[in-house]
Amino acid sequence: MKRVWTQCLKELAQFRRDWLTVALAFLLPFITLMIFSFAIRLEAKDIPLVIQDLDRTPFSRAYAERFWANGQFRAVQSDGRDPGQQALDRGWAKAALIIPSGFERQIKAGRTNAVQVVVDGTDSNNARVIKNSIQATTRFFLQTEGFQPQQSLVVPHIRFWFNPGRKEALYIVPGVYAVVLWIFPSLLAALAMVREKEQGTIIQVYASSLSAVELILGKGLAYFIVALGETFVIIGLGSLIFRVGFAGDPTPMLLGMVFYLAAAVLFGLLLGARAGSQSVAVQGVATVGFLTALLLSGFIYPVSNIPFPLSLISAVVPARYYIELTRDAFVRGTGWPGVWYAPLFLAIQAGVLFNGVRRNLQRMQLKG
Repeated sequence: MKRVWTQCLKELAQFRRDWLTVALAFLLPFITLMIFSFAIRLEAKDIPLVIQDLDRTPFSRAYAERFWANGQFRAVQSDGRDPGQQALDRGWAKAALIIPSGFERQIKAGRTNAVQVVVDGTDSNNARVIKNSIQATTRFFLQTEGFQPQQSLVVPHIRFWFNPGRKEALYIVPGVYAVVLWIFPSLLAALAMVREKEQGTIIQVYASSLSAVELILGKGLAYFIVALGETFVIIGLGSLIFRVGFAGDPTPMLLGMVFYLAAAVLFGLLLGARAGSQSVAVQGVATVGFLTALLLSGFIYPVSNIPFPLSLISAVVPARYYIELTRDAFVRGTGWPGVWYAPLFLAIQAGVLFNGVRRNLQRMQLKG
């Protein structure tokens, strides 16, 4: 144990002396948190819409103004013979609504009137949101004007559970914690391991009586302590800036955090043991660590949407389970009954990674 602690202190001393590494450990994760949390927006707002009113009556103008009143659309002006088509072709608008001539007369006569709507389908998800919003706005307009019954036989009373204010930060920020706390601890550990190989100091370790397990524990403990510091800084600042606090029992997340950070550090040590240079280690973390944590963890899209066979990879991505823990701790607040399995999966993954690093380093040890 003494040799493990000595190895840990030596790693921490090297870490403190290198200011670039310290910045990589604390400054870049904070910048990443700010960029991801402010830039990622899943709810479509301020959608540019062009309306071509061929009826030009008070009734048609009231219908058009209803779209500007709901706060989801922004008016776009376009000229020419076909302003809607022109605005869509040039990317000025995401949708064009053409109110036909005789719109008011047909509606008040009780006849069906076709209002043409052309939606930019480049982004299929956004197109679906625009379509539903236009349909809902049209129904609301007809109800307020008395052309549709105010009451139907079935009236759903919808309530948003866990996040009644539909704050996007409650969904994005806990996910960013998982992505950031996977990338940077693994990157620091990978660079520390591969730097020893580039500088040749790893030969001294291999020639010494230090075993592979002691080397892993010493290096791993040092970067686990650094990762803990990163965690308190990132979650503390994230909670202050985005007003995201605990919603329930945080102990599943805190226990899972221990296994998650250990898995991240061991993943970095494994990449560092396999890589021959720092650039290869960085590429490994960026490709294997970052992409899977970003795209296959449920950070942005539900994991149920990931198709087979990528869903198999998603099942072993540690960030997936830590995101479930953070979203439970900061949003749902269900505690152990809802996420009991996540710390268990993270502990298993940390054990598998530890064994992987041990097997890699054991082969490198010089025979006495």
